[in-house]
Amino acid sequence: MTGGALTGAGTAGSARGLALVALVAASLFWAGNYTVGAAAVQSIDPISLTFLRWMFAAPVLLVLAAIIERPDWRAAVRALPRLAGLGALGMIGFVAPLYEALRHTTAVSASVISAICPVLIAVVAAIALRERPTSRMIAGLAIGLVGVLVVVSKGSIAALTSLDLNIGDLWVLIAVLCWTAYTVLGRRVNTVPPITSVGLQAASVTILLTPVVAVLGLQVPADGPTWGAVAFIVVLPSIGSYLLWNMALRRIPAASAGITLNLIPVFVVVIAVAFGGAITVADLIGGVLVLGGVLLASWRRQLPAKLAAQPAEIPPAPTG
Repeated sequence: MTGGALTGAGTAGSARGLALVALVAASLFWAGNYTVGAAAVQSIDPISLTFLRWMFAAPVLLVLAAIIERPDWRAAVRALPRLAGLGALGMIGFVAPLYEALRHTTAVSASVISAICPVLIAVVAAIALRERPTSRMIAGLAIGLVGVLVVVSKGSIAALTSLDLNIGDLWVLIAVLCWTAYTVLGRRVNTVPPITSVGLQAASVTILLTPVVAVLGLQVPADGPTWGAVAFIVVLPSIGSYLLWNMALRRIPAASAGITLNLIPVFVVVIAVAFGGAITVADLIGGVLVLGGVLLASWRRQLPAKLAAQPAEIPPAPTG
C-alpha cells in the first residue's frame, strides 16, 4: 500500500472517528434535555417551556439550514402545511407531554419508557404500509413493552392490576404515541432537507403556540438558573444535537448512527447518578429489557455492502 493510500485511509478513519464522537455528543445533549427539562418545569409550565424552546431555536436553525443545506425554499414553503402538522405532533404533542411528565416522574423513568419508540414505530409503520412485521420486530416489541410495564408499575403487579400508576409515566406514554404518529407520517415528507425541516417545523410550532400562551399566559423564567436551563435546552438538544447528528451522517450510515441513540437512557442514568438522583431497581430492569428489545428488533444479519448502506428498519428514538 502506498504512502498516499495510507494517508487517505488514516484521514477517512479520523473522519469516521470524529463523526462517532459527534453522534455520542448528540445523544448526550438529548439525554440532558430530560434532566434539565425536569428542573426547568419546576419553575415554568410545560407549554411555556415548549414555546420558549422553539421560539429561540427556530431562527437559528433556519439560518444554519440556509448556510449548510442551501435548500430550495420554494419547495420547502410548498411543504409547509404538512411540516406544520408534523411540528404539532412532534414538537408539541411529544415535547409538551414529556415536560408535563417530568413534573411527576423521574427523568430516568421517562427516558426508559420513551426508548420503546423505535420498535413501536417499526411495527406501526409496517402495519400502515400493509407489510408483515418481522418476527424479531414483534419479539423486540414484546420484550420492550414488558420493560415499559416494569418501569410504569415500579415492579409491582398490584399497581398494574389496580391501575395505580404514576400520572407522569402516563404522560410519557401519550408523548410516545405522538412521536410514533410523527415519525410514521413524517416519512411522507422527505423532500425537505433535515435541518430545514426542523427549522420550519419549529417556526410553525411557535406560531401555533402564540395564541395559546396569549390566553394561558407565558411564564418567563424568574431567575438565572431557570434561564440557564432554557438556554441549555435551546442551544444543545434543539440546535447542537441536530447539527452534530446531520454532520455525522455524512460519514456514518444511518443504520449505524441510529444505534447510538440507545445511549440516551444510559446517559440519563449517568447524569442522574452524578447529580444525586435516585435510580430504582425497576428502572434498571426495565431499561435493560427495553434496550434489549430495541437491539433485538434492529439486529440484522451481515448484508452485502450495497444493502448494508441502506437505512435501518428501526427508526430513531425520540430525542427530546
